[in-house]
Amino acid sequence: MNKDQIKGRVEEAKGKVKEVTGKILDDDEMELEGNIQKNVGKVRAGFGDLKDDIKKDK
Repeated sequence: MNKDQIKGRVEEAKGKVKEVTGKILDDDEMELEGNIQKNVGKVRAGFGDLKDDIKKDK
């Protein structure tokens, strides 16, 4: 695993926690922030996966 994969997955987990907390507290803004953070993490992890795949192909 490279650092983008790790940081992306951590960001995704933090976003999921924030999203669920927003739902529990009925805080739409927090829920939205968590959803965005989760998706940013998914993108970063995907970028890390792509980098890893390219590295393996060489």
